[in-house]
Amino acid sequence: MESKRKCFEAGMDPDEIRQPKRYMSEQQLAHKRSIYSEILSVVNFFSKKILNSLGGTPVLIVMSDENGYLLHMIGDETIRKTVQQLGIQVGAQFTEEDMGTNVVSLSLQQSHPVQIVGSDHYHKVLHGTACYGVAFRYTDINNLLGSICIMTAIEMHNPFFLTMLSTVVDSIERELLLRKQNRKLNMLNQIMVNRNRNGIIITNADGNIDSMNDFVEENFNFRKDTNIIVRSERDTECLISRHMKTVIEDKVSFDNVQMMLQTVDNEKLVCLFDAQPIYDETNNFIGSYAQLRDITERYLIEKQHNYMAYHDELTSLPNRRSLRETLFNHISASIASGSKIDLTLMFLDLDHFKTINDAFGHSNGDILLKQVSSRLIKVQGDTGKVFRMGGDEFIFLFHDLHRLHGPHEATNRAKQIIDLFETPFTINGSRFHVSASIGIAIYPNDGTDAEAFMVYADNAMYKSKSKGRNNYTLFDANMKSTCDEKAKLSLEVSLKKALENNEFFVHYQPQVDLKHMSIIGAEALLRWNSREHGMVSPDVFIPILEENGLITQVGEWVLHEVCSQSKRWIDMGLPKLRMAVNLSSQQFLKDTLVDVVSNTLIKTGMDPNYLELEITETMTMDVERAIHVLSQLNALGVRISMDDFGTGYSSLNYLKKFPIHTLKIDKSFVRDIMIDVNDSNIVSTIISMAHNLNLDVVAEGVETKDQLNFLQLKKCDAVQGYYFSKPLSVHDFEKTFYELNEVIKTNYSYQMEG
Repeated sequence: MESKRKCFEAGMDPDEIRQPKRYMSEQQLAHKRSIYSEILSVVNFFSKKILNSLGGTPVLIVMSDENGYLLHMIGDETIRKTVQQLGIQVGAQFTEEDMGTNVVSLSLQQSHPVQIVGSDHYHKVLHGTACYGVAFRYTDINNLLGSICIMTAIEMHNPFFLTMLSTVVDSIERELLLRKQNRKLNMLNQIMVNRNRNGIIITNADGNIDSMNDFVEENFNFRKDTNIIVRSERDTECLISRHMKTVIEDKVSFDNVQMMLQTVDNEKLVCLFDAQPIYDETNNFIGSYAQLRDITERYLIEKQHNYMAYHDELTSLPNRRSLRETLFNHISASIASGSKIDLTLMFLDLDHFKTINDAFGHSNGDILLKQVSSRLIKVQGDTGKVFRMGGDEFIFLFHDLHRLHGPHEATNRAKQIIDLFETPFTINGSRFHVSASIGIAIYPNDGTDAEAFMVYADNAMYKSKSKGRNNYTLFDANMKSTCDEKAKLSLEVSLKKALENNEFFVHYQPQVDLKHMSIIGAEALLRWNSREHGMVSPDVFIPILEENGLITQVGEWVLHEVCSQSKRWIDMGLPKLRMAVNLSSQQFLKDTLVDVVSNTLIKTGMDPNYLELEITETMTMDVERAIHVLSQLNALGVRISMDDFGTGYSSLNYLKKFPIHTLKIDKSFVRDIMIDVNDSNIVSTIISMAHNLNLDVVAEGVETKDQLNFLQLKKCDAVQGYYFSKPLSVHDFEKTFYELNEVIKTNYSYQMEG
């Protein structure tokens, strides 16, 4: 309004077409653009990003200097030609005195974004346009550099343009400041070359070495004024040259590239290599800079530490930690992929080793252990590995022993190991015999996780000792009760620390809407990666959580995690998905349940309409209480789903009274719907009954195309199962969401149409 008042007082005619009165000459414009070359390149980069993000929307982006002279113009060609007819072109100056109310002048005057839309302009010729402008600066000294403005037709007016432009200007200012700071740092680096303990190489734009310090000259064959791009016959110089050539030709940087180098004296050096192009104050490429940081001593120490962390110091065999990680990797991969693995574990303990230690001394006992390990290595074969657990205990781990060699190979291999001890050992000229006892466990037949697997093999070994030693024993079900109690106790102790140690995480299995053939939600499934036991199956640890009362605390953690993840996905741009969370019986019976859910929704900011709490039929046995609790949850806006419907307590008379939204058909019915007429009739009845009660139906465990076709024919609302997707980690869910959704929509929509 102030600007329009000035126009009126200056006697400007609103119907008059105004044109700039001052233009830069070609020489002035070229000089100015040269000074602004770095700024122009940054602005041009971000301008193209704006145009790409707008996807063809007709806009013109203009940049001016601090005095209002236009230096850059990019965008819609029709708008550009139109404004050029008004004298608006690169080199023209925008002032209020000449052009009246305009976005370039006002944005330079103001410390905030400006928009001038339609009749906001003083001159009527601009009433059909919408203009947006923001000034930009060197933020470290608040030095005004110019403005960036967007012009479009008034029909395209949207406040989003101003928000987007403000965001882009912030990015431009950060980039300009970063480049300014980098130039100062590069100059300081060049000054400090000769006082640096690291190797320094500086070249000109052609690759000729301008400068290098003593470290480089003493250790390598580089010489000043030689061209570093020219390959050397020595591997060391060739490796450095290849990276420097990339810096010079492609203008890229390298950071912390570890190189194994050889000096002119044939010594080994391990260095971290950094390199970057060098630019002058006008952003012209003038050369390259490289630094070699000698980390040889650190490398050797870390290599030794890493080796010792996973190997026994006495025998050099892999140790207990190595065994746990090996088992964890095998079992985790099997659980994640759903594939079967064949692992054989043999727990070996020397018989009467304590007697040998007492009689001959511990130093001679150590010699014996080294000789034993040397013999054991001979029978590990291509698929086996031997570990020292400590003391006189060793473990063999064989992979695919049964699949490759048959069902009796485990006992055959155990007999070979026992036979190794028939030959006497010799220590300091004395000969004596030592025997061993072996326990054998086979995965997955014996044990559901790494800890139980090892416990079972250990118990089988003690069974061998109880039978007279010097033999082997296969683990069987008769030994299981004792082992199960030990394993369960160990798991229970670990579970109490699992939340504190951040060992729990959530996988998400997509739920697919069969009407629109798209992903509408996901069921959250709890997983446990124990530091001690590795990946533990939910079928194992969830009953323990329920027994020791931890299930409520863990359940509340899952609820908070899922709601937070839902909000994060929405902020990332994913569509709103229905997030299904299972409630335990203990959670449902807690008087604080409704408050916990309400507080979680408030803290995480999740839309309650997209949270679905899954209960089971057995939770509703106290009908009056169930109706009261479910009604309170329903009042929060939360959806209620009855999980595993048809497998537990149910009363159809009360079902209609429960404020629920969804019935989930248990996978035990879905599995055999194509071969068991009873299951197919049950599923059909549940779907029909649910629809009559205005409830949605979700079928679990869909794994085949025939099952999917049957459920589509019966008008089931949604499904989940391995046919579309296994449960996914957060990363995999995000990575595959759009691709999976498109595959579902493209490949299966016709089935519904048919």
